[in-house]
Amino acid sequence: MNTPDQPLSGNMKRKMKSAARLYAVQALFQMEQSGQTADQVVVEFLDHRFGATYEGDELLEGDVSLFQSLVADAVNYQAPIDQLTDRALVAKWPIGRIDPTLRGLFRAAGVEMTQSNTPPKVVISEYVDIAKAFFPEGKEPKFVNAVLDHMAHEAKPDAF
Repeated sequence: MNTPDQPLSGNMKRKMKSAARLYAVQALFQMEQSGQTADQVVVEFLDHRFGATYEGDELLEGDVSLFQSLVADAVNYQAPIDQLTDRALVAKWPIGRIDPTLRGLFRAAGVEMTQSNTPPKVVISEYVDIAKAFFPEGKEPKFVNAVLDHMAHEAKPDAF
């Protein structure tokens, strides 16, 4: 593990960003299910999830800044992100009808895609991996890939 005086390796920074994205999806899901505010959920995750140990397994430390901005921006930009997502979904399945985990995932991915400098292909890859973690046997990862690809082409067409 790194000490405060040692810089983080590039690989560790990537892992921390990936963990922050996963935690953001979980936090957005929890907010929707529990009615908690973004601030309440962020505090809970920072206090009890980042680097915590459950049943002998240590959870990764996440990139705190990325996590906080994803959760806050997903709340602040929810309407335009949901509209972007709706345009990528088939007409019979608006965002309100899809699985709440996927809703959180699309909101986090959408806000990272539209409000940051992260390349869309990186966003798509990262969130497809998160979908695989939540739905290892399902078709959801392919669905997520298709929806995020559509969103990326609309949000940042020059990136392709």
